[in-house]
Amino acid sequence: MPAYAFPPGFIWGAATSAYQIEGAVDEDGRGPSIWDRFSHTPGKTRDGHTGDVACDHYHRYQEDVALMADLGLQAYRFSIAWPRVLPQGRGPLNQAGLDFYRRLADALLERGITPYATLYHWDLPVSLEDAGGWPARDTAYAFAEYAGVVAAALGDRIRHWITINEPWCVSMLGYQFGEHAPGRQDMPAAIAASHHALLAHGLGVQAIRAAAPGAEVGIALNFEAAVPASDSPADRDAARYRDGYYNRWFLDPVCGHGYPGDMIADYRAAGYLPRGMHVVRPGDLSTIATPTDFFAFNYYSRVVVAAGPQPWQLRELRLDTPRTGMGWEIYPEGLYKILLRLYSHYSLPRILISENGVSYLDPVAADGRVHDERRIAFLREHLIACHRAIQAGVPLIGYFQWSLLDNYEWAWGYHQRFGLVHVDFATQQRIPKDSFAWYRDVIAANGL
Repeated sequence: MPAYAFPPGFIWGAATSAYQIEGAVDEDGRGPSIWDRFSHTPGKTRDGHTGDVACDHYHRYQEDVALMADLGLQAYRFSIAWPRVLPQGRGPLNQAGLDFYRRLADALLERGITPYATLYHWDLPVSLEDAGGWPARDTAYAFAEYAGVVAAALGDRIRHWITINEPWCVSMLGYQFGEHAPGRQDMPAAIAASHHALLAHGLGVQAIRAAAPGAEVGIALNFEAAVPASDSPADRDAARYRDGYYNRWFLDPVCGHGYPGDMIADYRAAGYLPRGMHVVRPGDLSTIATPTDFFAFNYYSRVVVAAGPQPWQLRELRLDTPRTGMGWEIYPEGLYKILLRLYSHYSLPRILISENGVSYLDPVAADGRVHDERRIAFLREHLIACHRAIQAGVPLIGYFQWSLLDNYEWAWGYHQRFGLVHVDFATQQRIPKDSFAWYRDVIAANGL
């Protein structure tokens, strides 16, 4: 028996997203996404890198599925590119695009790998952005139509669905900071976008269930552990704000608690609320809180915060602690505490970790292998945190490592590597890393 044995039936998976791996951005009728436009805008991504080719997964998916089978994956989380299925976001269906995901699902099922499909991982069709994007309510309705179309077409093969990936990133990185597509910098628009992304989730859950009875549906939020720099009331209040801004603003409505009152008061004081939150219409909160079959979240790091002049002007501190290639602090204790919180404070019955992983630029060694001991250590520490949480009673049912492949890392381009498999982006050669073999042993043993 492994020292850290996981429960029978625990789901071991890995994850990717469409724009980060597929390539083939102008093939078989795919329309442009906001990331196509953003990445081709000078100065928006490091070295001008784009996802035009990425890992060429669109053409090499059979090779990649074979790698998944060798890894022993029980489940694979991927995303469906909205503009590959509905090139204009609405309207005519692109059958060729839909057929790709049908072939991918069939290839997975043939090898006993359960497909988990994410419907939105940041690749909004440009036509919808030009009509207002996520700050516009109509985008939520367009998403529900898209969700219904895809679930009706693929629901016989795919039973597990995630509606929206990381609505904080969708809204804040895309519309507040402009670091991600579409690159806007407008905080009231970002808050409106956050509401409409959550509304899209609720409408999407309903659309999927109507189109594919028996489907299991959830959402993937991203969390960070917000820690005060000291025990002073001001620093604790800064951590309260950061937790509300990053975690509770999205978690509470999904769990049926509405938007946090303290955050509404802070946003109003800062002048951030879009038209006094009139974007929230009667019935929206109940739609957002439509019950799901599982709850998924992504975790990578924590943030240590100190007070500024106002709660929304807090300072993030960089401690002299171990960091990843992205510069994120390694803090597995945060994963443990978030899992306990989700169970004890929110009573969530079935929890999935939909992303957890680390970027390191480990080279191909002289022996032709990639020796990524730091990744193995990172994954081991975080899986031990998962095991501790399960021992404490948390109903954690699965873990998806990010990512199966080195891929296009958004505005970082090809300068970050999260994969269990090294990808030579010039030749598209795949080389399983040492962490690949390690994770295969974990899956086979159902524990560490």
